[in-house]
Amino acid sequence: MGILDREHSVAGPGWNRWLVPPAALALHLSIGQIYAYSVFNKPLSRLVSGDVSAETGAPGDWSLFQVGLIFSVALFFLGASSALFGKWVEREGPRKTMVASALLFCGGFFIAALGVKLHALWLVILGNGVIGGIGLGLGYISPVSTLIKWFPDRPGLATGMAIMGFGGGALIGSPLGTALMAQFAGDGTLGVGSTFLIMGAVYLLFMLFGAFLVRVPAEGWAPAGYVPKANAAGSMISNHNVLVDQAFRTPQFWLLFAVLFLNVTAGIGVLGQASVMIQEMFSDRVLGAGNGVTAAAAAGFVGLLSIFNMAGRFFWSSTSDRIGRKPTYMIFFALGAVLYFLIPLFGNLASLPLFVAGFCVILSMYGGGFATIPAYLRDMFGTANVGAIHGRLLLAWSAAAIVGPTLVNGFRDSQIRAGIPAAQAYSTVMYIMAGLLVAGFMANLLVRPVASRYWADSRAGQPVAADD
Repeated sequence: MGILDREHSVAGPGWNRWLVPPAALALHLSIGQIYAYSVFNKPLSRLVSGDVSAETGAPGDWSLFQVGLIFSVALFFLGASSALFGKWVEREGPRKTMVASALLFCGGFFIAALGVKLHALWLVILGNGVIGGIGLGLGYISPVSTLIKWFPDRPGLATGMAIMGFGGGALIGSPLGTALMAQFAGDGTLGVGSTFLIMGAVYLLFMLFGAFLVRVPAEGWAPAGYVPKANAAGSMISNHNVLVDQAFRTPQFWLLFAVLFLNVTAGIGVLGQASVMIQEMFSDRVLGAGNGVTAAAAAGFVGLLSIFNMAGRFFWSSTSDRIGRKPTYMIFFALGAVLYFLIPLFGNLASLPLFVAGFCVILSMYGGGFATIPAYLRDMFGTANVGAIHGRLLLAWSAAAIVGPTLVNGFRDSQIRAGIPAAQAYSTVMYIMAGLLVAGFMANLLVRPVASRYWADSRAGQPVAADD
């Protein structure tokens, strides 16, 4: 047995469970850098010309569309690898999977640095997109099951603390990447190649720190004074376990798949278009010459949304421990639908404060949806295979990452082609987003406790199950 095996990461008597959230944060703050990848887009598209201020690149430069594929590929492989390797994560434990995540995610930076040096886009996509994306998926789900087992009394709080790190990774990754590119601007790659190498090394250290700090609880461990709630008839919190392959066959899994997909679709489309949207809806033409939202102010708006995205992960997941997971999602969908419906009105009233406040609340619930879903799965399916089940559910994220931006960008472009002013081109898509959230409300309303025929036998408490 090696040091990375599950048996070598079992906590001894008296080990402090509050060391697990920092271990998970070290990992999630690192892989959350993917949300800041856009800082590399313009330099990557000007490697031949060497001029990031140029409106167009030189012959041989990559287009922004080509460079944008890196982020899309990474998110696709995040969801795909989470679903594919979920059982392996449960079987091998958090330490081995966190080390694997570190090697893949950071190794992707090293491969991408070579691709930048050789000006080979396929190598950059392979590194940051495919290999790094697989590392993202393993890293995203690896601490979740462990946190839920350490915090059966507060699963929402525990997973919220970790997944908050993923939402906040851009707050570190963006300024770090920008500063390093400025420092090494003369390296022949506008600083991108050197930045990839340094960031890969720095993130590797942080992620390995988290991997060797993490522990799993001993068999039968429970917090002092913790007594599981008895399963009352109709209770939304089950003390029974459902194995991953059985969970995949339940209506509850697919209802929660729809819940996550619809919540993420509504949020991610706006997140990707936030800068352009606020500039077009509150331009000089709308607010008067010299009063429109500038590119710098729009960047500040995007940063503010990132803060609310991060804070919402902790706030809403903690709130769900008190009011329940199902009521929390009811709030997400009901309040979100109302706000999306009102956004065009805020634009017509030229009320920038209401517009900003509305989207800050929406993005807090977008982040809260990610952080609350692991605890919702634990309530429905127990702790035995919750990491693997969570991995499969993240395919909803991969699908939403395609559908959301396509809806926002597609409807905006069609409205402008129809002659509608840019400031009003988002109204239709906002109403569509409101409709999606109404559908999500209905899906969440239909969630009921899992039927007893799906429960595992008494051996299901072990990470490795019969249908593995």
